[in-house]
Formats: sequence, C-alpha cells, structure tokens
Amino acid sequence: MIIDELKKIKDDAVGELEKVENLKDINEIKVRVFGKSGLLTALSKGIKELPIDQRPLVGAKINDVRIFLQEKISEKEFFLEKQELENKLANEKIDITEPGKDVIVGALHPINDVIDKLTDICVSMGFSVVEGPEIESDYYNFEAMNIPKNHPSRDMQDTFFITDEILLRSQTSAVQAREMEKRKPPFKIVCPGKTYRNDSDATHSPIFNQLEGLVVDENVSMADLKSMLTILMKRLFGEDTAIRFRPSFFPFTEPSIEVDVSCPNCHGKGCSTCKGTGMLELLGAGIVNPKVLEMSGINSKKYKGFAFGFGLDRTAMILDSINNIKNLYRNDIRFLSQFK
Repeated sequence: MIIDELKKIKDDAVGELEKVENLKDINEIKVRVFGKSGLLTALSKGIKELPIDQRPLVGAKINDVRIFLQEKISEKEFFLEKQELENKLANEKIDITEPGKDVIVGALHPINDVIDKLTDICVSMGFSVVEGPEIESDYYNFEAMNIPKNHPSRDMQDTFFITDEILLRSQTSAVQAREMEKRKPPFKIVCPGKTYRNDSDATHSPIFNQLEGLVVDENVSMADLKSMLTILMKRLFGEDTAIRFRPSFFPFTEPSIEVDVSCPNCHGKGCSTCKGTGMLELLGAGIVNPKVLEMSGINSKKYKGFAFGFGLDRTAMILDSINNIKNLYRNDIRFLSQFK
C-alpha cells in the first residue's frame, strides 16, 4: 500500500534527521527523498495506477508528508548552519594587531576560463559571439526550437516559469532562435550564457552555463559538423584526444548525435572520473531540423544548418578534475586559489 510506504518514508527520514551531524548528510537525505529518482517522486508517479477515486486522497497525503519533511529538513539545516558558524567564530579568530600580508593575485574562475577557451577556438574558426536575455519567452525557449506546448521533451527540463508565457531560459538555444530571425545566411554564431533548471545535486545546479553553436549555410552536412567538432575537441583537450559520435535525439536537430571524448585524466585507460569507461559524455549536436529554420524565416530548401551545445560546468569539471559542481559557486578562496 502506498500509504504504508509513505509512513515508512516519513518515519525513516525523521529518524535519520535526528542523527544527522553535517549538511552533506542532509543533502543526501534530500536527494534520496525528493530527487528525480527519490522515494516520494516514485510514489507520486505511482498514483496513476490507483483507482480514480483514491488518487486525490493519496496525492494530498504525499504532499502533506513532502511539506512536513521539507520543514523538518529546513529546521535541521538552520540548526547545523548556526552551529557551523559558531564553531568558525570560535576557532577562526583573527588577530587584528598582526602585520598585514601582501595582496594575493587571484585566478580566472574555471567556468570563465572554459568560456574563454571555447570562444577563442570558435572565433578562430569564423564564429561570432552573441548573447541574449536570461528571462525568455516560451516561444523562443521551446516553440521556435520545435518543442510545442505539451511536447514530451518538455518533461526533461524542470523549467522555472514566471508566468505561463515567461520563464528563466532553460537552454541558450533561445539565443539561436532570435539570431536566426535577425541574420541572413550564411552565418556562424556561438552563444555562451547562464541557464536555469530546477535541479540540484552533486553534479547538477539550478543555475548552470551553456555554450551553443550554430552554422547556417548552403550544403551543410553531418561531415562538416563532425569535422569541426573533432578540431574543437582536440584543441580543447589535446591532440591525442579520441572522439566518439553516438546517435541521439533532440527535437531541434535531425539527425542528432552525442559526442564523447577520451578521459583527459586517464587518457582512455579508465579511472574514477570516467567510471572506468575511458570515455566521457560531453555534448549534443546535430543537423538543424528544417522546421526550426522555417519558423525563423530561413528557406530550408536552400539552406541547412548544424548546431552543438556544451554544458560549460561539466566541461570545467572535466578539465580541472572538479568532483562537485557546488565548488564552482561557493567562492571559497581555498578552492579558487588552486587555479592560478
């Protein structure tokens, strides 16, 4: 019975919270209970298997437990954060009578470093760098990318909606849609910038960075895309980098591919970074769907295009062997000083 499972989840979580002594353990509880594959998420998905008359009652009980546990977790987090601050204040006192120290010169943040490296490589291949608004319309973020309302692929992105038609962009593809309306082919553009999705764990952040590229010209082919990405990967990771292309699916490209590179840490031999596979999944790409070109006013019978997209946070983590995405956003001088 779902109700019995719900009670067990609640009781177990409360019991674990009583024993928790640090914020890391709290985060593990949150992921296990509320995450995409979490216990409450699984129960919510199971509601559709119940008789129709039972669904509202069970749904309400699940929601009650969700709210209850969120409050308990918030209380525990507040307590631990306060305790942590008190410990720091007690143990990290500063003697203001000590002589001053020399100014320490900082280093470029790993994400800014990756943006500079990728844009420099792309500009050397003839691309222009463009930007767009982070608060975007549903049309440019989804519909202009061949993702109409109620399209299943929207479920893959936990979007932050402000109104029914206004949102925080979940992908920099929206910039491509705007530029295709303004520019006349041929053109080559890259769009770096922040994007937003309701997702947070050791490898995901609700705010993350992407860089997407777009080429529109006559006679563009998959061979052109693979050749350009091969050059880009080798310049970024080194000439000895192995590249693997796999078929995939994206609504705005057809055909679509995903690109893997040999792990820069073990050079394909297998390590903890690549989970023993020797390869790392890095980006998605493909030939622009003719519908996307037509919606932007480009003649798809005359012109074709290819597009590719990097997750910059993941790329920075791979290049600099960073094991937790949250380190990129904590502004801890001890972490940042490692990148001088």
